Amino acid sequence: MKKYYLAVDIGASGGRHMLAHKEDGKIVMEEIYRFHNGMIEHHGEKTWDVERLFSEIKAGMKKCREIGKIPVCVGIDTWAVDFVLLDREDKRIGNVIAYRDERTQGMDKLVYDIISEKELYIRTGIQKQIFNTIYQLMALKKKSPIQLQKADKLLMIPDYFNYLLTGNAVTEYTNATTTQLVSPCTKDWDWELIKMLGYPVSIFTKIQKPGTSVGWLTKKMEEEIGYVCKVALPATHDTGSAVMAVPEIGKNENMLYISSGTWSLMGTELCEADCSDKSREHNLTNEGGYDYRFRFLKNIMGLWMIQSVKKEIGGDKGFGEICKMASGCLIPSLIDCNEDRFLAPESMTEEVRAACRETGQQVPEGLGEVAAVIYNSLASCYADTKKEIEEVTGKNYECVHIVGGGANADYLNHLTAQKADTVVYAGPVEATAIGNITAQMLYEGEFNSLSEARECISRSFPVRKYTP
Repeated sequence: MKKYYLAVDIGASGGRHMLAHKEDGKIVMEEIYRFHNGMIEHHGEKTWDVERLFSEIKAGMKKCREIGKIPVCVGIDTWAVDFVLLDREDKRIGNVIAYRDERTQGMDKLVYDIISEKELYIRTGIQKQIFNTIYQLMALKKKSPIQLQKADKLLMIPDYFNYLLTGNAVTEYTNATTTQLVSPCTKDWDWELIKMLGYPVSIFTKIQKPGTSVGWLTKKMEEEIGYVCKVALPATHDTGSAVMAVPEIGKNENMLYISSGTWSLMGTELCEADCSDKSREHNLTNEGGYDYRFRFLKNIMGLWMIQSVKKEIGGDKGFGEICKMASGCLIPSLIDCNEDRFLAPESMTEEVRAACRETGQQVPEGLGEVAAVIYNSLASCYADTKKEIEEVTGKNYECVHIVGGGANADYLNHLTAQKADTVVYAGPVEATAIGNITAQMLYEGEFNSLSEARECISRSFPVRKYTP
């Protein structure tokens, strides 16, 4: 009898339910449900509709019952840094505000009035991103202090959904580290830091490792969904799950990965965090990974830029067609993808054009040229980041392994190989869901170790090779 596992993978633009089982020594995946996600404006704030998202989670779980494939457990992963506040009656407090909202502007200065940027990095190892939870909480403290006073629990987005399913409130480790409030030494909340910043200590729940259980569905959820199953913890930060599914890690230490989706996360895997000044100056981060590994990486703006341009001027063209159009353009202009101006512009297309105009470069016209500027700029950023990581670690990395949706971006993969002068491997595309499933299978004893699981992933999913 087949043993099924369900991964609920929710990104900033959509979510899907992926059902998996092992067969003939391979992992077999099938998508059974898909739904839309996106930020919405509510009372002047960019927010997430978590009620609708939870309805979609339940709808996808019910689909398992309809097709007669009941999972032994389910795991949920989402983006990082955003959270839900609950009061003592478990009612949500205020909007669930999205990280692209402008409320955090200037909050870094208020944090640095209490603790210097350098000291903060030494304590947490997390790169400066203005939307990190630490700055979101400072925005609440200064602009909506009553909300913090009323709060009984702070739960990251996937932890909130797990709480609704099981009634158990825990914070998963990999997502917790992105708050910039966790110690890489103790692997727990930095309680002293939280007190220094004036955030209420009592709202932070127990941190739990991926590859463990949250609990069983509540009776109410059992009745609504139609079956009994456990809720397991994957690496609930989607990048944490995606990195678990990079097949070559462990076999080749001289390899970098890129988890390529809405964001591009480029880095390597370390056993100990690097909180050095050199690392901080390059804005590299030490996010938590499975089994207390560290994802030593840089956040790069990623395919959010192409997604935005497609929405604005792409019409009904698919990403593959846009890639092909871009590959036929010879425009030489480049932009800095990591500039804050590209985080949430009113028009990404016009922002790209303006950046080129302001730097005296050729201004792109039409979809193909705008996409070409973005793809070439991303590849250049990947090449620069490779050099930075090599400088900090003292290693020469001989290849880059791209996983996630961006593994399908053939033109970008070619550009990356050329600009970084390195071999590029691309795939698996469904890395986040695969990593989510892998953590569940490790919990259930299907694999004895992560390295064994990665060997299985390597056999199970296709990978393409690009040369300089």
